[in-house]
Amino acid sequence: MRWWVCVLLLVASMDVRAGEVYLIPENNPKPVYPVALHRAGVTGMVRVSMTVKADGSVSNAVIAQSAHPGLDEASLAAVSQWRFKPWTVTEDQPAQIIVVAPMDYRLDQGQPIHVNKTLERLMCGDIGRAALNIADTSWVDLPVFSWTRSYLTHSLSPTQLPEEKRLALIAKLNKSVPSIVRRCNTYPAGRYVRFLPQEIRALL
Repeated sequence: MRWWVCVLLLVASMDVRAGEVYLIPENNPKPVYPVALHRAGVTGMVRVSMTVKADGSVSNAVIAQSAHPGLDEASLAAVSQWRFKPWTVTEDQPAQIIVVAPMDYRLDQGQPIHVNKTLERLMCGDIGRAALNIADTSWVDLPVFSWTRSYLTHSLSPTQLPEEKRLALIAKLNKSVPSIVRRCNTYPAGRYVRFLPQEIRALL
């Protein structure tokens, strides 16, 4: 299974001054990007508001900014496991603080810098070899298809590709994956883009 999630944590990636308290993460797992949403191209920013107590525990986690119910759920599941280094309550250090963690679910982690050029040059033989020992139900997770979904999501502006159309094109790509791989196996000297749906090929 291949998935990527970029989490920009205000409180979990480094020591952060919050009032008079430095929050030091001890156990702060990243949320798991739901596979179905990653494949479908669902992205967005989720902000989780939570109370961190002096014993390092987290409570009262709520969604302050929602992106999608599935992404919200993944974010809350991760935050429920978070623990921070305890601190001593003093006149300057409160018994608890409220912090907000933004979690950015993106598809472009690990993609080539010039992904469209990479896709344009990619030969079918490479795809055939990559798919050789993988169940056909997992072909949709091959890097080439992840890169294509990422390109449609992060390399084009909403004016070029509105959200509704972007999601529809990703759904069409996913549905076309078995046909693309099989045609690539038949024509290994061909280029990958040749077998993409025409609407997607035109955007590369």
